[in-house]
Amino acid sequence: MADAAPRLKSLVEQIVGAPLPVRVRAWDGSEAGPPGAPVLVVRNRRALRRLLWKPGELGLARAWVAGDLGIDGDLYTALDLMAGLIWERGEDARTLTQALRDPEVRAAVRGLVKLAGPFPPPAPPREEARRVRGHLHTRRTDKRAISHHYDVGNDFYEIVLGPSMVYSCAYWESPDDTLENAQRDKLELVCRKLDLKPGQRLLDVGCGWGSMAIHAAREHGVSVVGVTLSQEQAAYARKRVADEGLTDRVEIRVQDYRDVADGPYDAISSIGMAEHVGAERYLEYARALHALLKPGGRLLNHQIARRPEQDESAYSVDAFIDAYVFPDGELAPIGTTVTQLERAGFEVRDVESLREHYGLTLRRWVANLEAEWVRAQALTSPGRARVWRLYMAASALAFERNRIGVNQVLAVRTPESGASGMPLRARTWGA
Repeated sequence: MADAAPRLKSLVEQIVGAPLPVRVRAWDGSEAGPPGAPVLVVRNRRALRRLLWKPGELGLARAWVAGDLGIDGDLYTALDLMAGLIWERGEDARTLTQALRDPEVRAAVRGLVKLAGPFPPPAPPREEARRVRGHLHTRRTDKRAISHHYDVGNDFYEIVLGPSMVYSCAYWESPDDTLENAQRDKLELVCRKLDLKPGQRLLDVGCGWGSMAIHAAREHGVSVVGVTLSQEQAAYARKRVADEGLTDRVEIRVQDYRDVADGPYDAISSIGMAEHVGAERYLEYARALHALLKPGGRLLNHQIARRPEQDESAYSVDAFIDAYVFPDGELAPIGTTVTQLERAGFEVRDVESLREHYGLTLRRWVANLEAEWVRAQALTSPGRARVWRLYMAASALAFERNRIGVNQVLAVRTPESGASGMPLRARTWGA
């Protein structure tokens, strides 16, 4: 008799103490759960062994990346329904220990072990980042982390990002606009906030595939130095610069921002890069950029933010993101970011939230990936493609539900005279 799904559903509900909001389909073809709901497909017993050895988000992530778990139905709906069981429970060792004090929970875990079949635990998927002992956010570890995320193939990123090749939140006039128009408008928004003028020097920290550097040089006549730690990004950006005929105004370097020594610059853009810096290094980052600006120069820092914790010492990095997407990445509340920039000597002049814009952007990236799913898997690996689909869809929901945000912070290295160079009514750049 095919009964794995109802058994699995009953056991999991006993363990988590709540009904499963999705339907379950097991490896034996059986199903259980709410009719019409998205279906969590458990393709084999190995998925259960992954969850038993790594309870919580990391076990689920490993099963998803390996293809042991899947979703039949709308991915966004399924993730939204399961958010309370996965991302909002805070399943740490202490929580699990407390749960196992309940005899019914212990019995359910034993039942799940029996259903899972013979051990040992499956090896993690090869797409999982290898953990390196030692201090985080050194030049060596940052380069390794950046390579893990960005050096997965420029052809793959062309599928996801589209022709703009901009890997950060777009700026939408309307949800019906094209991704390319919204990304162009974002780059122009940054240039207007920085008040770029012909002949000025711009440093683009974390320049990606060169889109900001090219836009600023072509549309505003500035000279740009773009720095990245990714060899693949740099090679791609340099070719784009050459194709645009901008080699006399744009230089792309494989260089750590801490090693840039040819300031001062009139302006600095840091778009979607500061999330890689880390809390312990953030003040160092801010001071380095402050030192590279001339007096009166502007910094535009575009950065994802998390909600503050009641006890900040309780903050922990998302297990799935850390293992498969952004190794060593850290998010900070916007208030912390502003404080650190001010401690470094900046005068913060404007903070603009683009939270809803990132949800729209991520949904377009997911649609791009799904439209060329077979080719995307061939360009990287099926596991890597599953990583990107899950993380972008889950992130879209996180922005839409106000679990995380993204902000553009405009700061000035204001001179001793106090003349910031800012207009009395600063928000004229969107006119």
